[in-house]
Order: sequence, then C-alpha cells, then structure tokens
Amino acid sequence: MTLLDNFMVRAALAGIGVALAAAPLGCFVVWRRMAYFGDATAHAAILGVALSLAFSTSIFVGVLAVALAMAVVVTHLSGRGYAMDTLLGVLAHSALAFGLVAVSYLQGVRVDLDGYLFGDILAVGKTDLAVIWSAALVVTGLLAWRWSPLLTATLNPDLAHAAGIDPRREQLVLTLALALVVAVAIKVVGALLIGAMLIIPAASARALAQTPERMALIATGLAALSALSGIYVSYLQDTPTGPTIVCVGAVLFALSNLATLKQRKT
Repeated sequence: MTLLDNFMVRAALAGIGVALAAAPLGCFVVWRRMAYFGDATAHAAILGVALSLAFSTSIFVGVLAVALAMAVVVTHLSGRGYAMDTLLGVLAHSALAFGLVAVSYLQGVRVDLDGYLFGDILAVGKTDLAVIWSAALVVTGLLAWRWSPLLTATLNPDLAHAAGIDPRREQLVLTLALALVVAVAIKVVGALLIGAMLIIPAASARALAQTPERMALIATGLAALSALSGIYVSYLQDTPTGPTIVCVGAVLFALSNLATLKQRKT
C-alpha cells in the first residue's frame, strides 16, 4: 500500500495542485477585472462534459476543448463592437444551455450533474492527480516565462505597445491558461465554484501584499490553505467538500480585510 492509496492524501494533493495553478492566474483575473471570464468558461465546461459522454472520450479532453474554443472566441471577438460582459454572458449561458440539452439526449448514460457542477475532490484518482499536477506545472511554467510581458500588458497596454509587447497576444496566453485550469479544476470544485477558486485567494492576497509577485505568492498560499482546511472541515462535519473549500476561502478573505483595517487604524 502506497501513500497515494489514501483518498484523503490524493484529495489534499489535488487541492494543492489546483491552488498552484489557479491562484497566480486569479491575480491577473483580478487586475484585469475578468472575474466573469472564469465563471463563463466554467459554465461552458458543461457542454464539454456532454460532448465527452456523447463521443465516449475523456472528460478532461472534452472540457479542455470547449474551454479553449471559448477562450479563442472571446479573444477574437473582444474589442469588435461587443462589450466584454455582454459577450461573456451570451457565450456562457448559451454553452451551459446547449450542454444541459445535450445531456438530456444521452440515452443509457447516467450523468452525475451535481458532481460536475460542484466537484468531488474526494473521488480524485491517481490518473486525475497526474493530469492536475501536469497542468499545474504547465501553467506555472507559462506564467514564469511570460510574467513580465503579461504584467506590463495588464498594467498599461500603451506602455506594452511601446515595449514591443502585443497586449492581445498576452491576453490570449492568459485566457488559454485559464481554460486549462478550468479543465482540471472541474473535477475538484466543479463548474460553479471554479470562479471562486480563482478570485477569492487573489482578492484576499491583495489586501496583504505590496508587490504583484508577493500577491501571487500569498494567493497561492491562501488557496492551498483553503483547500487543505476545507477538506479537513468537510471530513469532520460531513459537508460537501468543494463548497466547504470555498467557504474557508471566504473566511480567509474576511480575516485578511479585517487585519488590513486594524493595521490602518493603528
């Protein structure tokens, strides 16, 4: 018997893997005010689940394909006469509706929609763990490689142009990385809660950090703490694990802001 045969160990490692990928990306989502993009891509993931079941392929491959298509379409259409929130609203709700309708056509296939909407981190297997950590390493490496251009394009697109950086290319890199995180996180926290894993740790870290790099590191630490604490509290209280992880993250967000307010008063 190995350590990975314990489902709690696999859940903890899956939570840390998702935190490693989602938290730094969440910082860019907060800085760029793209909070709705994470939700929109996650909602579209349900269509990927339906297509995977219809064609008997891997759920990860189906969700990743739909999430990547969503990222490319959003990047292509943004700035072409459509407001970003309108564009995301149309694509997200349309993809979710098409996904739910497609699921209803599947004959002889039992679909656990709750599992895909809210996730089931306790059911993560060794193969899932390998996929999650591979994606986490890819996203972390991509961010380390593109950190400076991404940050410049985020803070000042005009300065980015002057420095020879294409802001639209950097946005495409960011949205593709987000699509990859959504594809792996759907197993852990589900389509409806992925946005929370992106936003809450980054928003909590913003109150505590003085530089972008520190904010990314603190966000990663808070996301990992949320995942581990959420799994433990869920085990003790017999509550749904994905939502419990998000609840712990929300508590940490409140505490970080209270600490900041107290520091300002002293």
